[in-house]
Amino acid sequence: MGAGSDRGTEDGVSAATRNTVLAGTGCGCLLSPVVVAGGAIVVIIICGFGVLLAPLIALILLFGGGGGGGGDGASNEEIAEQVMDAFEGDGKGELEESTVPEDLVEPIKDAGAVCEAIGPIVIAAQIEYESGFDASLVGSGGERGLSQLPPEVFEEYGEDDDDNDEVSALDAEDSIMAQGRYLCALAGQVQQAVDDGRAEGGVLDLTLAAYHVGIDTVLAAGGLPRTNEAQGYVAAVRAQFAKYAGVAAPPAGATPGVTPDPAASPA
Repeated sequence: MGAGSDRGTEDGVSAATRNTVLAGTGCGCLLSPVVVAGGAIVVIIICGFGVLLAPLIALILLFGGGGGGGGDGASNEEIAEQVMDAFEGDGKGELEESTVPEDLVEPIKDAGAVCEAIGPIVIAAQIEYESGFDASLVGSGGERGLSQLPPEVFEEYGEDDDDNDEVSALDAEDSIMAQGRYLCALAGQVQQAVDDGRAEGGVLDLTLAAYHVGIDTVLAAGGLPRTNEAQGYVAAVRAQFAKYAGVAAPPAGATPGVTPDPAASPA
């Protein structure tokens, strides 16, 4: 199943998130047409949360795509469409293995297989946002490791997944698998709330928002909270789906898990 499939499940959420990106979520963001290589025109927002799909598309064009998605003779408009399809997709497609560190490929795939609602592309994209693939990162609130789970959440969902006789958020596999279990638990709560009519929207977006701002906040809002923090987080994670789906696989020599800087590339 591709990253842009399963539209029936995520149509409502994709529309809400796309509207967030294109309308600025009422935060005074400015819509700006950006011309990228070859004449493809993409509309982006200049906003506090900085979700910029146009630079991502420009990056793909600059490096000629790669992996399982972009490039291979596709026109600029087709590549831009692939990026938007991935952005609006469900994150359940095949993970492009070259986009993540080699030792994390299997843990990310395993975490993306814990439940039907969450795929490996979601896991990888969220890790990039949370920690930039820095397994030693310690957050200001005590969050630790790749997935930056709060200590109490990791205590509940963390296990000795790497079989080293220690459960630690600083162990990459323990952190990633706890992330997958927690996301799946949130997805179950979100699905129940949607089924009961207590929340509206797509399960994936509400689950991502719950990971960031808490399930109680999502349920209190009856859906995706109308805040820059919640909506910006969802859009920022989704903005990386294309890369991990292979539409924007990194160029040779790039560090897996880190989006290259177009400004640092050769002219």
